[in-house]
Amino acid sequence: MLRDKPPWPPKQDGPQVSLCRFSTDYYYEYTECDSVGSRWRVAIPHNLGTCSALPTPTRGTDCSFSCAAGEFLEMSAQQCTPCAAGSYSLGSGVRFDQWDTIPAGFTSLATYMDPGPSGEESQACNSSSWTPQGVYLESSRDECTVSLVYAVHLEKQGSVSFSYQYPDNNIFFEFYVQNEQCQEMAQTDDQKWIKLTTNGEWDTHTVNLKSGTNILYWRTTGILVGGKMVKPVLLRNIQIEGVAYTSECFPCRPGWFSSAPGSSSCQPCPRNTSSNKGAASCTPCPDTQYSHEGWSQCKERPPCSEKDYFQIHTACDSEGKTQVMYRWVEPRICEENVIGAVALPPTGAREACPPCNPGYYNTNDSTCFPCPPGTHSDGTSVCEECPAGTEPVLGYEYKWWNVLPSNMKTSCFNVGNSKCDDMNGWEVAGDHIRSGAGGSDNDYLILNLHVPGFKLPTSLAGMTGSEFGRITFVFETICSADCELYFMMVKSTTVVESWEGSKERQSYTHIMTRNASVSYTWAFQRTNQAQDVRRYITDVVILYSVSVTNVQDGVASACRACALLSQSSQRSGSCIPCPAGFYIDRDTNRCQECPPNTYLSGHHTYGEDACLPCGPGSKSNKEHSRCYSDCSFSHTENNRTLTFDLSSLSTVASLTIGPSFTSKGTKYLHVFNVSLCGHQGKMAAVCTDNVTDLANKDMGSDSTQFVNSVDSFICQSTIIPADGRGFRMALASQSISLADTFLGATVDSDLDGINASVELDAIEHVCPAGTCDGCTFHFLWESGSACPSCTQDDYHQIEGACKGGVQVTLSVWNEPKLCTKGMSLPAKSSAPCEAIALWLKVGVGGGAFLAVLLVSLTFYFWKKNKREKEEEGVGRVGTEFHSSSCLLGSAYS
Repeated sequence: MLRDKPPWPPKQDGPQVSLCRFSTDYYYEYTECDSVGSRWRVAIPHNLGTCSALPTPTRGTDCSFSCAAGEFLEMSAQQCTPCAAGSYSLGSGVRFDQWDTIPAGFTSLATYMDPGPSGEESQACNSSSWTPQGVYLESSRDECTVSLVYAVHLEKQGSVSFSYQYPDNNIFFEFYVQNEQCQEMAQTDDQKWIKLTTNGEWDTHTVNLKSGTNILYWRTTGILVGGKMVKPVLLRNIQIEGVAYTSECFPCRPGWFSSAPGSSSCQPCPRNTSSNKGAASCTPCPDTQYSHEGWSQCKERPPCSEKDYFQIHTACDSEGKTQVMYRWVEPRICEENVIGAVALPPTGAREACPPCNPGYYNTNDSTCFPCPPGTHSDGTSVCEECPAGTEPVLGYEYKWWNVLPSNMKTSCFNVGNSKCDDMNGWEVAGDHIRSGAGGSDNDYLILNLHVPGFKLPTSLAGMTGSEFGRITFVFETICSADCELYFMMVKSTTVVESWEGSKERQSYTHIMTRNASVSYTWAFQRTNQAQDVRRYITDVVILYSVSVTNVQDGVASACRACALLSQSSQRSGSCIPCPAGFYIDRDTNRCQECPPNTYLSGHHTYGEDACLPCGPGSKSNKEHSRCYSDCSFSHTENNRTLTFDLSSLSTVASLTIGPSFTSKGTKYLHVFNVSLCGHQGKMAAVCTDNVTDLANKDMGSDSTQFVNSVDSFICQSTIIPADGRGFRMALASQSISLADTFLGATVDSDLDGINASVELDAIEHVCPAGTCDGCTFHFLWESGSACPSCTQDDYHQIEGACKGGVQVTLSVWNEPKLCTKGMSLPAKSSAPCEAIALWLKVGVGGGAFLAVLLVSLTFYFWKKNKREKEEEGVGRVGTEFHSSSCLLGSAYS
């Protein structure tokens, strides 16, 4: 490697002590390359000013010169020389494979591109870093953005390659290169964004580099939105080609060796051996000590305990018997013949073997074989042909575990060592299969089931639903530490589901929505912390049963009714697929179309009861595969039918909630895509993980079917904005479906057991994301299109005066207007009318006057006549009084 270059020729300050007579007094180095690619070899004293009379500078090798792997450039002769045993060289490259500390030249930087919610800079990431773990480097597990940086100067075009593990898409992992002006080099997306890997598997990533200065960045950012800890990225074996000449070889690290001169790499010492740094061979351990592969020291063997052995069930013998046996965990490191050690338990009694699994039959030698095509068996009887009018139900159903099925494999893997590479990760145990002992507590114990593909039975072949098959398994975990069980689809390198800690016996089902070959994998890890001492060997996962439906070339445990051709057909009695939306009539075994506005249930088509009614306000699509809203809805209120036209809301709408911030300040948004109605029932809302897209784009046509894209009526994605964490693009992750079945539309608060009577204002105040439990989401869509369609009850008419023989009628909306679309206001209308003549007006007026006058006169004369009669009566009475007076007067005279 190049050393720090002093000025050339070296400046000789101070007194000259002696002549440089020996080669040990100085060393050779090349000058910087000139514009034509040439350089000089010069001698430089180890201690400036201690000697003089250095060798004369000579012309050096071309700047592009480098030695082959396993050689170094011997500067005295300027010739390539093989490395000695116990050392290695990459020639024009450098390799970093020892991670006890972060090597010189590497820098781990925790950056914080986002200000906090209040605009302040957070200091929460000061402790985040890439962490050396011996044989690999581990990324930060939090949501801080942490970069591993290394600057290298290449004399010619070269490359960088590294091995990595990237099992969790909740952490963003990118690799990019900058030049000395901090300008990012042009890279394709698949070079920048790293592909996901399966748990426990290493992959290699290679990027070409240009000559000159290259600054390499490995950058991770975890997304802890859901509160679940992410799985870190692991790095090892970083190798860079195209660097300057190597003037020395590198010694093998402790625990490794190279036995032959001219080695380009070192090999780990085998088990029960060890070595020091720069070893050409490994030293065997004493009998009382042991070591694992790559150890630099041997350790004393501990006394054997119950944690050092495990039990297995033997295969069935010719008499149909099996028995429990005990075996030592390999490689065996314990000592059996010491005080306090336990012995291996004796073999158990012979007992009857369990029956064959459904779809298999038992031979005379107690071996189970699959039933021939077209036949079925429950596992306890011989295989029989399916009756006429039926077909075999193909699949896998494993519930007896005397031997591992031929399409299943088990293995053991450890990130940091190879102690369990030859072990079984799982062991059969009669009525279940369980995790094995492994070599370390942090081993991945792997069980794999290969499915060649899916094929719908004839009776379901015409269905257009999204289900091609399903896998269901029953399991249990018993743990005292931080164990975790992963269920994965290997083709997609995606963890479908995982369970942490102890879990009671339960069932899990995963539906396959695309037809492709796939390998299902269960991976169990007792703890993710590397430890030399076994502490959790009793932690175990138990798998009781596994069933897969509609498997191509599977076996049959039963038969299913199918549709038949008509009796007039030459192939009468043969099974045929019903067209989409048809069921099999129980009486005739013929195909019949489902009634309108019903849909076929996903698992059977036998009988009309397979056609289920759609919910209120919905209708079935043409294939009767699902129900949906056609954007029209009606309901009756106060003896009036209200009709709603929601067609303007049929386009996919997006709703953004946030921003929110994680505990360490990562800004994120929740984006909901909503497909309310229309599209002939197609789930038009799509949410996609763009990082997953980039990671899977070159995985082959078969694997692109597993890109993490969600089609739904309502889906949700978590978005990291482009200005957050320093990314140069917005990142979408954790895309999930929130609604894949349309139950119906109603004005009631309850539908199919779902209650929507909560106050949306309260939900928005307490739970801004529209959900308080992550399961039930509430959305309120305010729109003028949600008003009912206008009808004739929503307007009234006003008649104008008759002017010029014409009367105008106007239609106006009732206020306030509570409708939209529907019926339009009728146009203004006019009708002829007759005007009244002047003479008629005068005559009518005169007649009215005369009538009033006559009434007045009549009243007058009536009053007058009444008054005269009253006066006449008064005069008669007065006369009588007068006569009396006279009479009285006469009498008194």
